[in-house]
Amino acid sequence: MRVLLVDTEPERAARLRLGLEESGFSVVAVSSDAARLTELVRASQADIIVCDMDDPSRDSLESMRALHRDEPRPVVLFAGRAAPELMADALQAGVAAYVTEGLDPARVRPVLEMANMQFKAFHALREQLAQARATLAERETVDQAKRRMMREMRLTEPEAHKRLQRMAMERGAKMVDVARSVLAKI
Repeated sequence: MRVLLVDTEPERAARLRLGLEESGFSVVAVSSDAARLTELVRASQADIIVCDMDDPSRDSLESMRALHRDEPRPVVLFAGRAAPELMADALQAGVAAYVTEGLDPARVRPVLEMANMQFKAFHALREQLAQARATLAERETVDQAKRRMMREMRLTEPEAHKRLQRMAMERGAKMVDVARSVLAKI
């Protein structure tokens, strides 16, 4: 895995880089500027981001939030304290793992692998949710068209449904597309 390492302390960053490389990771970039995360990820093509900060600032968390929105990648945050409000902010910013007990080189690989798995699972759920919402919206569009046809053409629900199906088959179109055209015309 290609790692972008962000640490405000150069000595600690060097130790962390060594630990990551000894664990089999490729550190593709090191920075002390968490405010440029999205830019750094684009430039380095990192697969995962490791941030080591004693006390993550609002700017750092906002940068993580922008990264999560624009260039989604798993983020592992090694923080100096376990404040519940900070952990909640980190979660909202898209942090996949929040670690406070310091960095043990033996724990690096499992922490990063778990964060990567957690990130993938979360994004799979988001995609499923988006698909479910799209399907629901399509069904609602079809139902609106059927209701309009029932009202304006004095059809029953099964008749309106059959008519939409037939129109879709005749046009070689999806039923939702026919429903949209019905709603636009009537």
